[in-house]
Amino acid sequence: MTMPEAPTAEILTVFMLVKTEPEWLGFPVETRFAKLREHVEPILQRHAAEVRMRFYDAEFYTARITDLWVWEASSRHAYELVVEALRETPFWDRYFRIVEIIPAVENAYARNYGQSPLAA
Repeated sequence: MTMPEAPTAEILTVFMLVKTEPEWLGFPVETRFAKLREHVEPILQRHAAEVRMRFYDAEFYTARITDLWVWEASSRHAYELVVEALRETPFWDRYFRIVEIIPAVENAYARNYGQSPLAA
């Protein structure tokens, strides 16, 4: 059974909980940014029309993870292509351990019942 594709207006949001590995922390800050530009930036640029990424630091408040990567993608396939590309870099489970991946759809509860979402 194949699942129908989501409406084009629906954005997939994925919360990727990650933890830095000792190898990453062993690099000087300048090297870390150079590695981000070398490995991650080309992937983000290649998929910029369909995928957006935001970094959040969490190490101040939890020992479980150090960072939260938030992905917004216009489709599951666009997100999957980014993950496939990231898995070919040392950022995936070498410099960062992927602790958990949580996909979500914003306000689906309201849309599923034909209601306006709550807003603050």
